[in-house]
Amino acid sequence: MAEAHSEINLAEFIDHSLLDPAAVPEQVAQYCEEADRYSFASVCVYPAHVRQTAELLYKKRPQVSCVIGFPSGATTSTVKAYEAGEAIENGATELDMVINLGLLKAGKLDALHQEIAEICEMGQPVKAILEMAVLSEAEVKIAAEACMDAGVAYLKTSTGWRGGATVANVTLLKAIAKDRVGIKASGGIRTVEQAIDLILAGATRLGTSRGVDLIRQRDTLEG
Repeated sequence: MAEAHSEINLAEFIDHSLLDPAAVPEQVAQYCEEADRYSFASVCVYPAHVRQTAELLYKKRPQVSCVIGFPSGATTSTVKAYEAGEAIENGATELDMVINLGLLKAGKLDALHQEIAEICEMGQPVKAILEMAVLSEAEVKIAAEACMDAGVAYLKTSTGWRGGATVANVTLLKAIAKDRVGIKASGGIRTVEQAIDLILAGATRLGTSRGVDLIRQRDTLEG
């Protein structure tokens, strides 16, 4: 594991996620400063914080990720499209969208595909959140194929509200994706060992509020 720590640039995988509904501007500023300092991949926030995040990260390395339809995915397609469009106008450069699980489970795949494709066509990379804890393996495969056909850039394991990411989740998505899209593991990533295991399984992004702690854990292990 020590070799894996040294070979992997952990920071470049981390979406530094501030998804506490009670977050205040001072916390947003803190997360942006930390993301810039450690060169994280992005700061992931709610739509209400996108404009501030974009202003603070202007011309800096981290991307501005915004959650859409979070955490349920059960808003209407019109609402999701408006939310995504406004987020982009405010400076979002990546969108983490929860898919409509009801459409998936009802077999309404055309409607599911259309909703996802409309947001993908807005031009920013979309990470489709599958909420794998509530899906069968067969449903994960159907959802993943629909998302990839619609043009997503990443398949994401979960919101973190119904269970965290597992190596098994990532392994399954990697097998389905066959390197056509990235894979984001999100939820419950608390240790550097977990993070490295998920990356070795195929994760290309990690969604976590503990990015700084993970870097410090890594530095302690390598020191």
